[in-house]
Amino acid sequence: MKQSTDKILMIRPVAFEMNKETAVNNYFQKTLNLKTDEVNTRVQKEFDDFVKVLQSAGIHVFVYEDIADLKTPDSIFPNNWISFHENGNIVLYPMFAENRRRERRQDILEGLEKKGFQFHQVYDYTAAEDENVFLEGTGSLILDRENRKAYCALSPRANEELLFEFCEDFEYLPIPFKAYQTVDNKRLLIYHTNVMMCVGTDIAVVCFDSIDDKAEKKLLSKSLKEDGKTIIEISEKQLEAYAGNMLEVQNEKGDKFLVMSTQAYESLNETQIQNIEQHLKILHSPINTIETLGGGSARCMMAEIFNDKA
Repeated sequence: MKQSTDKILMIRPVAFEMNKETAVNNYFQKTLNLKTDEVNTRVQKEFDDFVKVLQSAGIHVFVYEDIADLKTPDSIFPNNWISFHENGNIVLYPMFAENRRRERRQDILEGLEKKGFQFHQVYDYTAAEDENVFLEGTGSLILDRENRKAYCALSPRANEELLFEFCEDFEYLPIPFKAYQTVDNKRLLIYHTNVMMCVGTDIAVVCFDSIDDKAEKKLLSKSLKEDGKTIIEISEKQLEAYAGNMLEVQNEKGDKFLVMSTQAYESLNETQIQNIEQHLKILHSPINTIETLGGGSARCMMAEIFNDKA
């Protein structure tokens, strides 16, 4: 079981804007004084440049265009509605924001099948939306695929019972906890686990300062150390610069990379960079407009494809 893949699904935006439905509990989202056309021009350039960085490293990127009529401002973040698994299984996830549920597109799966991917069973948890219960893909779940562990910061978008159901279906050990950020001097739950931690083959980038419960913090640290991970600890300030929102990928040769935004990279200190580069190379690209308006970063833009291929 590999931790990382060389195949990435990405959705090119056509009508990107700040999503008011998600802003109620995504405290990373901020407004920009830009016209709609200017936003989309900037975001499409950031997206295209980011794809080029990945492709130049030998990573296969499968790009699908957003559909304007769907009115899905967050379609650029596909990892929240789908995850792919090595045995050909797919998971469809329940989404907090109603306008994000329209991001789930059968035509994308059909397009990937035409490219030779073979999908077997679909685990569809989306009926949980009727009960206002959510689990937003690999935004909520940080999967250690090799060690079969699912780390999850519980929040309005990450339900504990649904976490356990996923782990039972896929034979993962659930490791739930609560992570917080400071907003207007209040400690509020972080909306997605993947903004405060990232797990690769040999490393884990974690903001332990976001976990207020000492026992939960100790359990998370113990679990990562048990699996031999080199832990790179980041501060809450670095978390706010998306230094937790990273993803390990590899190219077809097996070279491993840690992908992040330029803002995240520039927030790291020299020691942190050296510790990462002892294990894998760093790839970064500036996506400031996407980060500011969307409240998500590099990891959110990539849905890893782990699948059988004909």
